[in-house]
Amino acid sequence: MDVTRSRHVLALTCLAGLITLSPGQVSMTGKERHPVESEDTGFPSAKYHDYIIVGAGPSGLQFGYFLQRSGRDYVILEKGDSAGTFYKTYPRHRKLISINKRYTGKTNKEYNLRHDWNSLLSDDETLRMTRYSEEFFPSADIYVQYLNDFARKLQLQIQYGVNVQRIWKTGKDEENFYMRDQNGNIFTCRYLVVATGIWVPNEPDFVGKEHVIGYENMSLDLDRYRGKTVLILGKGNSAFETADYIQPVTNYIHLFSRSRVKLAWETHYVGDLRAVNNGLIDTYQLKALDGVLYTDINNMQVTKHGDQFNIKLLNDTEHRGLHDNFAARAPYDVIIRALGFHFDDSIFDTNIMPNLGKGEKKKYPAIKPNYESVNVKGLFFAGTNTHSLDFRKSAGGFIHGFRYTMLPTTQVMNTLLKRMNEASGLYQMYSVLGDIIIINDASGSVYLEEVPVQLLPQLEKVTGHSAPNKVIVMAMEFGKNFSGPGTDPLRHGTATAVPKDAHKAGFLHPVLYYYSHLPSADDMLHRPPGWILPRPTSLHHVIEDFLFDFSSPVSHVLHLRRFLDGVFGLDTRNYFAESCFQMAMTHRSVPKTCQEQYLRGEGLAHIRT
Repeated sequence: MDVTRSRHVLALTCLAGLITLSPGQVSMTGKERHPVESEDTGFPSAKYHDYIIVGAGPSGLQFGYFLQRSGRDYVILEKGDSAGTFYKTYPRHRKLISINKRYTGKTNKEYNLRHDWNSLLSDDETLRMTRYSEEFFPSADIYVQYLNDFARKLQLQIQYGVNVQRIWKTGKDEENFYMRDQNGNIFTCRYLVVATGIWVPNEPDFVGKEHVIGYENMSLDLDRYRGKTVLILGKGNSAFETADYIQPVTNYIHLFSRSRVKLAWETHYVGDLRAVNNGLIDTYQLKALDGVLYTDINNMQVTKHGDQFNIKLLNDTEHRGLHDNFAARAPYDVIIRALGFHFDDSIFDTNIMPNLGKGEKKKYPAIKPNYESVNVKGLFFAGTNTHSLDFRKSAGGFIHGFRYTMLPTTQVMNTLLKRMNEASGLYQMYSVLGDIIIINDASGSVYLEEVPVQLLPQLEKVTGHSAPNKVIVMAMEFGKNFSGPGTDPLRHGTATAVPKDAHKAGFLHPVLYYYSHLPSADDMLHRPPGWILPRPTSLHHVIEDFLFDFSSPVSHVLHLRRFLDGVFGLDTRNYFAESCFQMAMTHRSVPKTCQEQYLRGEGLAHIRT
């Protein structure tokens, strides 16, 4: 059986096959790809590219690298004078919370990317963030240097100082996007990739909001807070990062939050509060003046009295007008707003305004599984902008997530074991990216690496591979009830070491889904609650492992082999000679190992009549 193995990168956001488009080919819509003639656009000086990427941050650079390696006509437009403009300002206190582990005890490059959350993917081994710093949480300033080295050494096509201020389509030309910068220059493209991140500060509307300082422009001079009492609005990493920074010089700090603080070690979501920033929780619980309060900030009123500020809650039913025991009754000297950010959609004309997500996802654009806008054809998003797909599930909103994003039984098993033990994309983007094996007994099978699992019903369309029959999907998943707000993942009984109870495993582990035929879009829509895929023909959980090494002969390999035997309709178990002889004398066929090792091509099972 022939073997074909490929990494289905899909140019970071996959673009549902756009990256397969090349000069002279026909597009997925059946139309010939061609540049726009300037006299037809109405803008004779318009600069055309097949792909335009807005933003030269990590996702824009990563996307540009994939397009350049594929020989595409593209340009990256960046409003700043260098790459990584966002990181010149944020995080405000200059320490990243994405880990940078240089030493892992292994030399496998793919494995090491599991613990290097900052590096972008390229063929240049010198472009690893671990070579720039040994700090576990490196400086943002060093990261800016790294991003600019990435852009320079790989000679990415970037135009700096281009601040895109308007994006639109014309009624005459519905296929192409147009954009204008601050100097009136016009750019046009067939496919637009917005990689601007989310950078617009969230500003709640309450009485007295003018007295509040924003995280984005707060002073970093500690003298500004020395001997002061400070209130911080927010409960995320930016709020707690700010508290940790100014804590040594303040009288005390209070944090206002609408709901319970979510701890990353409790929820296993890296966007929740990280331990590196939660020093104030420690001092709060040890009665060291600081504290965290829960209240609806939109229900707050700030009034100024001299140089200090008083807080009052409107519609306060809890205290019923009696505020002599209100936790925030003492005045504050400084109030800082650190409530996170949302996507900037102000650059789009109303006729191509991308829809936003709903609920907690409203700060991100609403996108399809192929990362295209749900309502604007040809408009794609990259990086943090795409996090609506895996919000609070995986790492798609973070660098270590969005940078990714034909075998007989023995070969399939060996490849699966290698991937589950080494693959960084599956590890970082758990429950979102999966390896897919298309099994074709006649022409051989295809192994596709790191495909968005939600694209499974569209697999043939987006990959160009026929999948008429059997398909296996492998993804990494946490146990269904292992983590979440208020859940204690350190409690007794969360782990299991018995293979027959592998489906009860709590920690991250590989899960294999076997389908006798591709599920439909309707199957995907009506999948069981909490499942990442529709109910399969058969399901196999690989037992969790404390060392994250899934190569134990009995606990892992044996059970995986039996699962694959069922998929391929084979029996690859080893038998004693006596058993092989008995089966050869009493059955029309014998297990594969008996054929290859005992009979060696001879015996009754091979006699033709």
